[in-house]
Amino acid sequence: MAVKVLVVDDSGFFRRRVSEILSADSNIQVVGTATNGREAIDQALALKPDVITMDYEMPMMDGITAVRHIMQRCPTPVLMFSSLTHEGARVTLDALDAGAVDFLPKNFEDISRNPEKVKQLLCEKVHTIARSNRRYSGLPSVAPAPAPAAAPAPAHAPATSSAPTRPAPATPRPTAAAPAHAPTSSAAPKRKPYKLLAIGTSTGGPVALQRVLTQLPANFPAPIVLIQHMPAAFTKAFAERLDKLCRISVKEAEDGDQLRPGLALLAPGGKQMMVDGRGTVKILPGDERLNYRPCVDITFGSASKAYGDKVLAVVLTGMGADGREGARLLKQSGSQVWAQDEASCVIYGMPMAIVKANLADAVYSLDDIGRHLVEACV
Repeated sequence: MAVKVLVVDDSGFFRRRVSEILSADSNIQVVGTATNGREAIDQALALKPDVITMDYEMPMMDGITAVRHIMQRCPTPVLMFSSLTHEGARVTLDALDAGAVDFLPKNFEDISRNPEKVKQLLCEKVHTIARSNRRYSGLPSVAPAPAPAAAPAPAHAPATSSAPTRPAPATPRPTAAAPAHAPTSSAAPKRKPYKLLAIGTSTGGPVALQRVLTQLPANFPAPIVLIQHMPAAFTKAFAERLDKLCRISVKEAEDGDQLRPGLALLAPGGKQMMVDGRGTVKILPGDERLNYRPCVDITFGSASKAYGDKVLAVVLTGMGADGREGARLLKQSGSQVWAQDEASCVIYGMPMAIVKANLADAVYSLDDIGRHLVEACV
């Protein structure tokens, strides 16, 4: 059955072009269009599409407000279009907080210059998020949980600060049971003096990382590296956002940065991040031959070489299998690898690859990962 799509944009050219690209795929049907957020809500209720593509800046009602209403009234996977600017990144992150599943850069030049590549990417995104686990009414708040008494909040994150409020979730769609070989014990993990916590993720990752990192106390003892598939224009804004929400410090990684407890370094978009045994971060140019820039496998692989069995790696929601080969190297070195469970993933791709390869030491729900990290490390 064809995926039904509602296209929302105030630009007549962009609506027509996106509709043409999608309609060229025999497994996608454009069932309607809308020119502003209010029309989008009405059309979503009337047409019940499988996926909505959504612009942000529109008259009458902007895209983020429309996403919030849609998640409350007729939960539907939303793909946002975003400009490749710092402000565009901030807006896109707000949209993901509001309940959007994923985003694509809105670049008219690419559509004109490389239509086949744009068609492939857009149609692939639509098919992927149509199969996502995100038909629900929004996401729970990612406001930090109360800190332990021994972990006062740092100056950069006042105790009164909180994340944007979002509606409570409805029950997710049923998902297939985890394979029999997937460890799913809810028992507290064994404590170990880890020298590095490495977290890799893709689609659904911005919100998932917020959910995990806001549970960590300011005195979290292990240095942290974060690898999120994201354009170069977005990672600085994302790091700034996390830094405001979390008790730990978060920054976009720069070449020569030193790993230290209580600091999370986010791999810059379009580049690769490696670590060495002296605790130094190396930022390398993104190799065009690699699908992912940054790439989880590369960071995990360097961590296995630098720290042996003293790494705790976590693979969160995302499509594809990035992280699997890096996790294999970590396991060979004696390190621990955790995976997010299927039911709490937006896209159960990267964690599934870990589980199917028998590389997962534990499989946890997203809401439990932060607590287990504290139990394992603090």
